[in-house]
Amino acid sequence: MTTQKDKAFAFKALHDGPDMFVIPNPWDVGSARILSGLGFKALASTSAGFAASTGVADYHITRDLKLAHVRALAAATPLPLSADLENGFGHSPATCAETIRLGAEAGLVGGSIEDFTGDAAKPQYDIAAAADRVRAAVEAANALDFPFLVTARAENFFTGVPDLADTIARLQAYQEAGAHVLYAPGLRSMDDIRTVVTAVDRPVNVLMGPRAGGFVPMADLAAAGVKRVSMGFVLASAAYGALIRAGEELMATGTLGFLKGAVPGKTLADLMTKGADS
Repeated sequence: MTTQKDKAFAFKALHDGPDMFVIPNPWDVGSARILSGLGFKALASTSAGFAASTGVADYHITRDLKLAHVRALAAATPLPLSADLENGFGHSPATCAETIRLGAEAGLVGGSIEDFTGDAAKPQYDIAAAADRVRAAVEAANALDFPFLVTARAENFFTGVPDLADTIARLQAYQEAGAHVLYAPGLRSMDDIRTVVTAVDRPVNVLMGPRAGGFVPMADLAAAGVKRVSMGFVLASAAYGALIRAGEELMATGTLGFLKGAVPGKTLADLMTKGADS
């Protein structure tokens, strides 16, 4: 049986190793086991994907619901699991620390803390306050008896002010606060990614790749020094997109052309069995 400590050390080894790795984002137990069965080495939850699976928009999930979700995901496969813990589900550093401790109790070996406030008038915490939140999360993680990697997120290009200089200043502050991994979702070009990677000395997570001008091959991200590439909501979005197109076809024409992209039940069952056991 793979223990949480086994998963934690395996997750840390992925970050300490020489190669970049892809960490896909399942939204339920079935998708987690399928991704595990396909051969990925680690998984990360998606807040937007899980929210959609419950019928609500992103940022409308409570901490208790999120913890129950990650507990199910962590138990579903032998793979290390990190989680999108949003802004720690509270403004105070103490709440961020508590969320990390509760996440670890639920089976996580990593988790992210955002600097997004949820307030449209002031979407990001001041850098000093944001760094204090990261510091508290890291102290809680480092007090555990296994490695728990805290990813600090600068939300400038998602929900804040899309300013690369401010993004880098934030990531450097979070690095000084002890963050194990740094992440600025939504960077718009390879030049931005290279600039971020060279400005810090922690592993950098990138969301798929640049958002403007199309996406780039994973090999290009690896060459730029990116350590980890996450998929965020896109796998869930692709699955829901297939569902919508199938429903629209049924409503419009009553035809079954969407079955061309369907997967046999046995294929799913085999992958999920493999993912649970591998």
